[in-house]
Amino acid sequence: MGSVYPLQGVQYLIEHKLLTPDVQDIAQFLYKGEGLNKTAIGTYLGERDSFNLQVLQAFVDCHEFANLNLVQALRQFLWSFRLPGEAQKIDRMMETFATRYCLCNPGVFQSTDTCYVLSFSIIMLNTSLHNPNVRDRPPFERFVSMNRGINGGGDLPEEQLRENRDNDACVTELL
Repeated sequence: MGSVYPLQGVQYLIEHKLLTPDVQDIAQFLYKGEGLNKTAIGTYLGERDSFNLQVLQAFVDCHEFANLNLVQALRQFLWSFRLPGEAQKIDRMMETFATRYCLCNPGVFQSTDTCYVLSFSIIMLNTSLHNPNVRDRPPFERFVSMNRGINGGGDLPEEQLRENRDNDACVTELL
């Protein structure tokens, strides 16, 4: 799949009968395809037309997040493609991720919104911890403060936040 024009790359494969135009087949191809450009995958999944949104959902459904903590699931998810740079695209992807994570792990969070906000917070924390251009490394207290009230108006248990933060701080890079 071409790194510059991922939409055209998928279309080319379909036209040459190397891939069917089925949402599930395309999602499996993107998920399992060895050597595919992860940036191109992220670009393709980030498109907002209805077909690409269906492929995004099927792609996320390829991931099994059961019995993984949130950081482990994020790591697995973000290993399979590279997040695009546009906030709206990231938003769609993370919303789809949060829904899938909560489906695989019922009862971990009060709502998918909690999972979504905490996931974004972990990504921001990861960027702060691992980007050499960021000088101000956020202390745990700031991470707690950033996540106040995200659990249906209440706070997540501090030990759950600490586990997510410490788990993230130990990895070289999440993204």
